[in-house]
Amino acid sequence: MITLTPIGSQPSARGPAEYFTGVVRIDSPFQASAPARVGGATVTFEPGARTAWHAHPLGQTLCVTAGSGLVQEWDGPVRRINPGDVVWIPPGVKHWHGAAPATAMTHIAIAETLDGKAVDWMEKVSDEQYKTPVEP
Repeated sequence: MITLTPIGSQPSARGPAEYFTGVVRIDSPFQASAPARVGGATVTFEPGARTAWHAHPLGQTLCVTAGSGLVQEWDGPVRRINPGDVVWIPPGVKHWHGAAPATAMTHIAIAETLDGKAVDWMEKVSDEQYKTPVEP
């Protein structure tokens, strides 16, 4: 049977401080029932807010819907992301994403679970790492 979750039927949640730096709001989280494995949410990062370093066992897709943000994989350049951009992070790639320093950013984050786990959280992104110049 089709499941419909009406807008506003789930309260917004603050991104946990152990996994995020700054003010992050998580809306409309979803998780499909087995045998499906897909889940995700709409995530809004206030200016300067970001995730901790993390990886996904089956990868992650980000669909940027508003604002301007940043994404970086370990030892890679910081890249700007904007509305309409779709970002694919391959399985096991250590990365972070969040808002630009002066602009909020919203994206829909989608990931699949493997053995009940969709993300492996790691250390926080330092201010020095966050302030790395953005690749043109």
